[in-house]
Amino acid sequence: MKFFVDTAEVDQIRELAELGMVDGVTTNPSLIMKSGRDIKEVTAEICGIVDGPVSAETVALDADGMIAEGRELTKIAPNITVKVPLTWAGLKACKVLSGEGHMVNVTLCFSANQALLAAKAGATFISPFVGRLDDINLDGMDLIADIRTVYDNYDFKTQILAASIRSANHMSQAALIGADVATAPPSVIKKMAEHPLTDKGLAAFLADWEKTGQKIL
Repeated sequence: MKFFVDTAEVDQIRELAELGMVDGVTTNPSLIMKSGRDIKEVTAEICGIVDGPVSAETVALDADGMIAEGRELTKIAPNITVKVPLTWAGLKACKVLSGEGHMVNVTLCFSANQALLAAKAGATFISPFVGRLDDINLDGMDLIADIRTVYDNYDFKTQILAASIRSANHMSQAALIGADVATAPPSVIKKMAEHPLTDKGLAAFLADWEKTGQKIL
């Protein structure tokens, strides 16, 4: 499963990229606002750090506006993925932009029906929002599983990008189900390395080492 980092903070992206933990980046208007930077400037910097797809989101609500904004965003760098919402206008924009050879990430997906439409419209990525479904007492991973089944049934090439990831458990569950990509905040990716038994074992090793009175350096 590929790891995308869900942030516009370049220092955090760079740190994870140096460890080989970044296959791409997703941003949205909220993340751009948090960064406090100009969208084109910060997106260009991110594209210089990461070789893989970098999602930059349109904000227009009509198809023509999304298409125009998408074309403008693709001028930033060759690895830009235009992000559009899963609305009828967004599907129209997806069809045009993907037809022009641009990568398109269709976001805010909450049903298998929506995912099916996005694949038919030529989406490169579909972004089902796991955490937001969990918030309303639905199992977001059920949606990932449903989309995986639908796409496999018909050999759709659209990649499932599990989004709204809230925990390390979400990451492993998405991988087990077969999501192609998961996008998560840097803090969640780092949490994947943590386990209480690792901490306990390390503490025991260090205590025993201290008793030997030895040094490596």
